[in-house]
Amino acid sequence: MAFSETIRRAFTENINLKLLSIGFTLVLYSLVHGAQDAQRVVSVDLVLLLPPSDSSRVLVSQIPPQVRVTLRGPRTTLDELHADDIGNLQVDVRSGDDRHLLFDKASVHVPTGVHVEQIDPPGIDLQWDDLVTRDVPVQLTVAGTPAAGFIVKGVPVSDPPQVRVRGPKGEVAVLQHARADAFDVTGLTEGTYTRALAIDRPPGHLTFDVRSLSVTTQITRELAEKTFTKVPIVVVGIAKAKTMPPDVDIRISGPPDIVHSLRPEQLLARVEESSTNASGSETRPVLVTVDKCEVHVTPDVVVVRW
Repeated sequence: MAFSETIRRAFTENINLKLLSIGFTLVLYSLVHGAQDAQRVVSVDLVLLLPPSDSSRVLVSQIPPQVRVTLRGPRTTLDELHADDIGNLQVDVRSGDDRHLLFDKASVHVPTGVHVEQIDPPGIDLQWDDLVTRDVPVQLTVAGTPAAGFIVKGVPVSDPPQVRVRGPKGEVAVLQHARADAFDVTGLTEGTYTRALAIDRPPGHLTFDVRSLSVTTQITRELAEKTFTKVPIVVVGIAKAKTMPPDVDIRISGPPDIVHSLRPEQLLARVEESSTNASGSETRPVLVTVDKCEVHVTPDVVVVRW
């Protein structure tokens, strides 16, 4: 019992004084510990002040978006430090002539009592190029398939046919064309169609003077072609008349179902002669007609003799 009483009195006698002592001890520990020198690494946004847009110089090297900054100062200050308290690291390169850039520690804004020990990387190399412009052609393509029996006639046409590219001289020199979105012709029938199509974003540091252009494509009926050789010529109007040469070659183009079904005996190559003279010769065109088809005759003019 005597031992227990001794322990109890050790904890309960002068309890207020003991609690006050513990409080002072904790405060003193906090002050001493918080004032200790500490180190912290933070990421800081890198912002370059570039030449104005109307300048003749452009930066082409890759720039890191952030740098690592090593700070030293009181532990409590560093622990409470936020990114907004530092801001970003701004560097002025508006002259367009800097080849190597060293970061100034004094440019990093830090609270009182904190100083910058190191910036990683300590600097960067800068590569510049002349800013130029050039016109490049537009590359156009079609996608999909028109309705059955129809085809795309020729190639699409853009307005304007060229776009102006602006950027570093080295990149502009190797750009061959600007590419527009494909013109979708799925299900289209005969007619002329115009659409506004976007231009693909150019690579690297290049820019185009327009973001879209007007593209026109034409859909026509699908055509087949067939050639008939040495088709005899018939003279209409004079029974015994003859032609020189006596036959022609005929090329037919038109709807596939009509052209493929044609046979030589269905073609009539004729020359119409109405002269009343007993004899003579004249030059006359050779006439051939096929419904819904285009006809090409070789030769298309012959000499008629009677």
